Amino acid sequence: MASNYTCRACLGAVAKRSRIARPTEKLSHKSSIYVSTYSLRNFTSASQHPSRLGLRTGSVSAPGATAHSDPVVKNTSHCSRGSESLSSGRSPLPASTTARLAQELRKRASGTTETYVAYGATEHLFKECSRHANYTIPQALEKGGIAPKNEAGEDVGEGSGWWYEGIALTPTFNTWAQITFIYMYMFTVRFRLFPAAHAPSWHQHLLDHFFHDAEDRMAMYHGMVARGVRNKYLKDLYIQWRGVLAAYDEGLVKGDAVLATAVWRNVFKGAEGADVRVLAEIVGFMRKELKRLEEASDGEVASGDWKFRGDPGKERAVVMLESQWMKE
Repeated sequence: MASNYTCRACLGAVAKRSRIARPTEKLSHKSSIYVSTYSLRNFTSASQHPSRLGLRTGSVSAPGATAHSDPVVKNTSHCSRGSESLSSGRSPLPASTTARLAQELRKRASGTTETYVAYGATEHLFKECSRHANYTIPQALEKGGIAPKNEAGEDVGEGSGWWYEGIALTPTFNTWAQITFIYMYMFTVRFRLFPAAHAPSWHQHLLDHFFHDAEDRMAMYHGMVARGVRNKYLKDLYIQWRGVLAAYDEGLVKGDAVLATAVWRNVFKGAEGADVRVLAEIVGFMRKELKRLEEASDGEVASGDWKFRGDPGKERAVVMLESQWMKE
């Protein structure tokens, strides 16, 4: 958060530049708030198609990063120049001009620091999303070790918690990604309630942390040393994320049955033997946690300390209650 104090030397530097710019020119606050830091690193095409991650193929055009420079203060030499001009006997700035310039400096400082605040907080929020589906592949860390595979050819690891032990999902890269997406989606819905100028930065940084972690897992556990191969799968993940957003948004609007269907397609890969009671537990958990996030203040979420309560299995008692309509 920007301070209310502005040194006279800095004011001198700004005043000196303001005599060059047009009097009616206004600094854009919005443009300095959000700097795109898209994390799909150096997309290239790849001819190799390993199936060890179990991801769908596809392509996406990544938006380019946009850099915004700050024209107000370039370096500290301006402060010394401003001090000289203020001590040379020139007439002081009018009070109204001083107040306006100080306000602009505070606004621009707030916009510049917003992306750093969002980056640090979303790093903790992403770790909270990822920990529920975390897995390891010990064999991949051994020299010459070979990771076990399932029938689909995906590398299989070891995981704990409700998602793996409670409903017997296989600890694979794709399973980790889809479960993590559920928790990321709930934070994304809450970010939409942030001020319009700040929300994009929070959305983007949360996604950035996911892609950085995903790329690390590809190299560490799945032997994907070639950047081109990793980039291909990062593109596929981005397509899946966009699909998850659309599917879960539709479910929130149209009802629990539609939301459960979206979870079934993404997490359970449309398996015919999926337990509908488990799907109901997941939907109930998502609804409950989204309600908690809605009732929380922006500060509680932006602190980065938010924790999800329990797991979807806690909803079993509610799911098994007999509907009054069925009794009638």
